[in-house]
Amino acid sequence: MKFLKRHIYIIAGLFLFAACKPEVKTAPLTHGSANFSRFIAVGNSLTAGYADGGLYLDGQLNSYPSIMANQMQSVGGGAFNQPLFTAAQANGSGYLQLTGFNADGTPITTPVTTDLAIRGILPVPGFGNVTLYTKYTGDIENYGVPGIKLLNITYAPYGDLNGYFERLLPNDAPNNTTDYLDFITAKPFTFFSDWLGNNDALLYATSGGAGDVLTDETTFAQLYALSISRLTANGAKGVVATIPDVTSIPYFNTVTVNAILAGVQKLNPAVQGLYINALVSGTTYAPRLATAQDLIVLTFPTSMIGQPVTTPYGQLPYGLTPYTPIDNQYVLDANEVALTQQHVLSFNSTITSIAAANGLAVFDAYTFLDNIKQNGLVIDGLNLNSNYISGGLFSLDGVHLTPRGYAIVANEFIKAINGKYGSNIPLANVASYRGVKFP
Repeated sequence: MKFLKRHIYIIAGLFLFAACKPEVKTAPLTHGSANFSRFIAVGNSLTAGYADGGLYLDGQLNSYPSIMANQMQSVGGGAFNQPLFTAAQANGSGYLQLTGFNADGTPITTPVTTDLAIRGILPVPGFGNVTLYTKYTGDIENYGVPGIKLLNITYAPYGDLNGYFERLLPNDAPNNTTDYLDFITAKPFTFFSDWLGNNDALLYATSGGAGDVLTDETTFAQLYALSISRLTANGAKGVVATIPDVTSIPYFNTVTVNAILAGVQKLNPAVQGLYINALVSGTTYAPRLATAQDLIVLTFPTSMIGQPVTTPYGQLPYGLTPYTPIDNQYVLDANEVALTQQHVLSFNSTITSIAAANGLAVFDAYTFLDNIKQNGLVIDGLNLNSNYISGGLFSLDGVHLTPRGYAIVANEFIKAINGKYGSNIPLANVASYRGVKFP
């Protein structure tokens, strides 16, 4: 009897505990004051899903706007069409894949050159050759165009100078006269994301300050104001993003002056330093000893250091004498770094002030990515950082993101939207997206 009573008390206690268990309530999903029925994404290669040095189907499918649009479905988001490459041409422009590692631990990357979507090459006098891709003719909500600057958005012939944009236009080059700003605003939309402006600093930096120019700050401000006025003209709300510190990405922080010099000194302890072509004024370069403040591009062939170069003074080792300095395109020197950073800060001041004036949400990508570089990031049980390959965020080109990196960016856009418009778009599960694909 005692045994039976004891069990009755235990069972009663369990029911009482269950009855007293606090109820977890979740807020109903809502779009807040925003309308996501037609969401468009405006931007460059980051918006398009570019990764690993190319635009290809897997990258497109994992673009941050696509991830955002998928999350928006639960709060009234509509269809989100991307100009995807077909399965038969899934490798698009071609891209890099990781195929192994050298004995010293450095990665081996190999270009993918099969199943491409290249239809030809267009020679443009005074400009160069433009790669043309298989045309896309369906609906579009992702207007990301790799390579585009804010400086290009009102230039009518741009469709004949950028094969990724030409692919989206109705006419074949060289007969396009629709500028980017007109193209993206041709059909009504209710909400937009805008991450234009990166290339106005990035392309100068990745050319080592030798093959491109920084967009003038006043011109940038005028064009940014124009673009936002057009995007908001019919009452659409949106979210914009600031420009990251382009000098902090793995493209500039993987191969270092000190590491190269250490490798050279193992072979020849007498070597005192590396020489580079450093910017003296706006147009003049002169050789000087490199410092840790000089940034070496990821694509620099380090095997060239010490190789014989023919000069008027005889055969001299590349990079190790004032007569054979490292070429401009491989180095962003300290002056060029400072100039790039100055422009990025100016661009971001423009972006935030114009966004505030128009009541737009802002994702501060500059601060967010800088914090990751300084402190790393723990999310969904993953430890991430800005290191090349091992960090999980940046793809094999050291500039663009992995699917996991794009998922993180998508969530930051969503947080900014939710905070501004009172929506509660659910966040994507970052752990369900991959980092760098290993062989």
